Amino acid sequence: MKIPNWLFYASGVMIFWGVWGALIEFPEQSGFPAPLSFIAWAGTLVFVTIYAMTRINWKLDYDRTAIVCGMAAGLLGCGGQLILFNALIDSPAYIFFPIISLNPAVTIVLSVLIIKEKATRMAWFGIALALLAILLLTYEEPTGEVVTLADYMWVIRALIISAMWGTQGFIIKYASSVTREGSMEAESVTFYTMASALLLIPVALYMTDFSQSINWGLSGMYAAIAIQSLNAIGFLFFALSIRHGKAIIVVPMAHAFAPVITVILSLVIYVIFPHPFVLLGMLIAFIAIYLMTRGETEMQGDITDELVSPKEASK
Repeated sequence: MKIPNWLFYASGVMIFWGVWGALIEFPEQSGFPAPLSFIAWAGTLVFVTIYAMTRINWKLDYDRTAIVCGMAAGLLGCGGQLILFNALIDSPAYIFFPIISLNPAVTIVLSVLIIKEKATRMAWFGIALALLAILLLTYEEPTGEVVTLADYMWVIRALIISAMWGTQGFIIKYASSVTREGSMEAESVTFYTMASALLLIPVALYMTDFSQSINWGLSGMYAAIAIQSLNAIGFLFFALSIRHGKAIIVVPMAHAFAPVITVILSLVIYVIFPHPFVLLGMLIAFIAIYLMTRGETEMQGDITDELVSPKEASK
């Protein structure tokens, strides 16, 4: 049986992003600073963008809405990436990524408050479970030591990234709901994301401590380039999956399943068995992600039906 193009690309998104999440910590542990890994990602994204734009003959969406929403979404997404690279120094990926992946909760709340969408009961139940999951994922066994705010900075960073990526999702969604012509081409979203990443390179350089020894070798710089290529290629597959399929199907798949791959691989690689409370938190987080993305799919489906032109409806 022939696999549909959108399903092939969507599966690639889950695999590339899932494996990337599990391996992202290796260059940092080998002596290659996290901000430089961001630059490696930005560099690989340039090549991906060139390929993506070539596929549509460089027909970039450049109206005011496209530029403002594209750059806003790009800066939020890339800014979250920059924070992510540093945040993983203090926390393992198998706990960090489930919290980040709860970002659909932000998208849903903003959609309800700003563009007056109606969230489903499933989506609200997912948000409630997400709050419970966060509490369980941050559980630490008592050690008798005084716990300070600094001990939970990784949680704050994870929540900030989740808020940024959730807002990014809302902006892209907003851009598609304010016009009957529909959203930007996925390749244009890729272009603005690449442009945002390049704009943030000076920030990454400023954050880099060049006084320390930097691993420019195979396990450092080259490993970072290879690992970040997974992220960039995953983004291209994401654009192609939307182009060949429907965003209301592809986006939930990426949200729900890529973190599962990340967590499973991380646990296998680091040979770690989490505390039962943390393990329960992961399970609840995955259920919450599923419920929210399913609920968001139904919301977007309703909006799509409302935005269909009379000409299209008559077909």
